[in-house]
Amino acid sequence: MKVSDILRVKGSTLFTVQPEQPLAEAAASMADHDIGSLVVMDHGDLVGMLTFREVIKATVRNSGVFGSLTVRTVMDDHPLTCTPETELDEVRRMMLSRHARYMPVMTNRTLMGVISFYDVAKAVVDGQDFENRMLKAYIRDWPVNEEETGKERQELL
Repeated sequence: MKVSDILRVKGSTLFTVQPEQPLAEAAASMADHDIGSLVVMDHGDLVGMLTFREVIKATVRNSGVFGSLTVRTVMDDHPLTCTPETELDEVRRMMLSRHARYMPVMTNRTLMGVISFYDVAKAVVDGQDFENRMLKAYIRDWPVNEEETGKERQELL
């Protein structure tokens, strides 16, 4: 399974923020949309990721207030990225190695979407459920060999 499979199901809604935007506005946007991350874009280019992790850390460091903090001062300016063609196994390894919960999906310099660790886990579970149903259907519809069935019946009598 590839990242493009997740994006096809998830849709193309993207939430972005500019680096000079006040952190309070960005956090309000995350709360309003019930999302855990914003892609930080500057003049059409990806320059970072802002997740609830960075927001919480910055707020705690700033004695519980946003104050004059901007997105640029707290964002991850070297986020992991992948392409729509990246295999999910590779994405899982990348996310686990960096403890990343969100990953922008890029084609060249174009932002295609964002996938979350939840999206990846859901895709894996859905794939396993489908495979499980197919195996159960195959076993249930197992072709019966008449000669073997007859021998088994004779042995039982």
